[in-house]
Amino acid sequence: MFPEFSGKPNQICGVFFFSFLILTARIQAQTQDKDVLFIRSIYDQVLRSGTSYSWLEHISEKIGGRIAGSPQSEQAISFTHTMLDSIGCDTVWNLPCQVKYWYRGSKRETFSLVSHPDLGNQSFKVLALGGSGASAPKGATGEIIEFKSLDEAKTRNKEIPGKIVYFSRAFDQKHLRTFHAYGGAVDQRVFGPNLASKYGATACVIRSMGSRIDPWPHTGVTIFEDSVKRIPAVALSTQDAEILSKLIQKGPVKAKVKTYCEDRGLKPSFSVIGEIRGSEFPEEIILVGGHLDSWDVGGGAHDDGAGCVQAMEVLHTMIKMNYKPKRTIRCVLFMNEENGLAGGLSYAKWSNENKEFHLAAIESDAGGFTPLGFNFDADSSMVKSYAQALGKWSELLESYDLKISKGGSGADIGPLKSQKGLLVGLSPDSQRYFEYHHTEADRIQAVHPRELSLGTAAMASLIYLIDQYGLQ
Repeated sequence: MFPEFSGKPNQICGVFFFSFLILTARIQAQTQDKDVLFIRSIYDQVLRSGTSYSWLEHISEKIGGRIAGSPQSEQAISFTHTMLDSIGCDTVWNLPCQVKYWYRGSKRETFSLVSHPDLGNQSFKVLALGGSGASAPKGATGEIIEFKSLDEAKTRNKEIPGKIVYFSRAFDQKHLRTFHAYGGAVDQRVFGPNLASKYGATACVIRSMGSRIDPWPHTGVTIFEDSVKRIPAVALSTQDAEILSKLIQKGPVKAKVKTYCEDRGLKPSFSVIGEIRGSEFPEEIILVGGHLDSWDVGGGAHDDGAGCVQAMEVLHTMIKMNYKPKRTIRCVLFMNEENGLAGGLSYAKWSNENKEFHLAAIESDAGGFTPLGFNFDADSSMVKSYAQALGKWSELLESYDLKISKGGSGADIGPLKSQKGLLVGLSPDSQRYFEYHHTEADRIQAVHPRELSLGTAAMASLIYLIDQYGLQ
C-alpha cells in the first residue's frame, strides 16, 4: 500500500507538483541528450564517409558549366537523378519546366583597344553577360564613356549615342558581408546594358562583380526589355577594370567589342526531385535543395554544385543511418536559377496545385565554404512563432558554431512563401565566395571537402530537429 501522508491538502499538492517538475526536467534532459547524440552521429557519418565531394567532382569536372537548356544541363539532370535513385530514396522524379536557352557562341568574345597611343590594340579578357546580344561581324566600336552608376548614365544620357558605356563601380569594401557589397553593385550588370542600349550605346562593358583585384572576369545575367536592342554586353576583370579607368582618366579611349551570342528560344528541361516519405506526417514536407544549372564557364562548383550535392547528401546520410523521418524529407535540385528561375517557379506552381504544405524549405546557394549558421524568412504572420521555435535549438546548434538569424533564404524556395512555412538559407563564410562566383575559377579545386561536408551536416541537423519536433 501507499505510505500514509499526514500533511495538509495544499502540502500534498505541492509535493506532487514538485515531483512533476523533477520528472519533466528528467524527460527534457533525456530528450536533449538524445538530440545531442544524434546530431553528433550525423556529423560523424558525414565527415567520415560522405560522398558529396566525389559527386561534386563529377558535376564540376566531368560535366562542367551547365547553363539551362544546354547539353551539359541535360547530363547533370541524368546524373543526379541516377544518384538519388541509387542511394535508396523512396521516390525520384523529374519535374518539367520551360527554360530560355542563351548560348555564348562558338567563338570567344573579345574586347580590345583601338589604336591607343600607349597600348595600341591591346586586348583584355572578358566574358559576355548572360542575355547579351551578338555584335556585328566586325564588332561594335566606339569611344568608351565611364559611369559609376545608372543614375549618372541617365543624367548624362545625351553623351551616350555611338559610344561604349562602361559601368565601373566597385564593391564597397566596408561591408562585412560580401553579399551586401554584391547587392550594392550588381544593378550595373543586371540593368546597365539595357539602359545603355536605350540611349544609343553600341556596346556595354561592366566591371566584374568580384570582391578582390584579380584577372578573372565574372559573367552573370543581364536583362533587356523586349523592345530594347540586345547590344553586346561583357564583363571585364577587376584587375583590367582598374587599368581601363586609369586610361580613361588620361584621355579618350576607343575600343572594339565582339560577341557571338545567340538566343536559342525556349527548351524543355527539368528539376530533379528525390524524397524519403514521412512515417507519421507525410503531408508535411521538409525540403532541402540547391540549383542544378550554372553558368557555362568554369564548373559551377560553388555556385551551385555544392548546394546540390549537400542536399543529396542529407538524404543519403539519413538513409545510411536508418533514420525513419516523421515528415517527408525532399531533395529538390532546381533548374534555371541563374537566368530565369523557371525551376523554382514551376515547382511552387506544381506544389500549390497539388495542395502541398512545406513545413520548411532549406536552400544552399551561397557556396561550399564553412557554414556559419542559417538565415530564415517566412510570411510576416509566421515570423515570430518560427523564431521562437528555432530559438529552442540555438544552444544545441551553437555548439557547432551555427547561429540562426532573420534574413533572406533563397531564390528558388522564395515562391513557396505563400504556403506560410519556414524558409531557410544556409549561411556559409562568404569572404572568398565572390572570388569564384560566375568565373572560370569556380572549379572543384576551389572547394574544400571538409567545408562542404560541414554544410551538409549543418542542414541535416536542422532538418532532424524540425522533423522530430515540428515548428510549434
